[in-house]
Amino acid sequence: MTALVRLENAAIAFVALATYWHVDAGWWLFLLLVLVPDLAMLGYLFGSRFGAICYNALHSFLGVGLLLVSGYLLGWDPAAPLALIWIFHIGFDRALGYGLKHQSGFKDTHLGRIG
Repeated sequence: MTALVRLENAAIAFVALATYWHVDAGWWLFLLLVLVPDLAMLGYLFGSRFGAICYNALHSFLGVGLLLVSGYLLGWDPAAPLALIWIFHIGFDRALGYGLKHQSGFKDTHLGRIG
């Protein structure tokens, strides 16, 4: 089951990357922002519960959806390329086995234990 979920997320990452290439938003922006969601790991400096909340907030497709809807409603064109970068990041992470975190520790995820 986990292999299928990882494969699905690899496909999500690939489609996000291909779409980003198609909209021609600029690779400098992609390279600058692709790892930004991982800054949420700094939350683990304040404990595993807070770290899991921070990490999950930036590694959930809910945030991407909010960005896309608000960008559309506000007519903010950069929302789509930013969302594609974010989608790629989440999909790539999950394809590697880094899922949403449980409060018990960074290595405990919804995709199983890392390592």
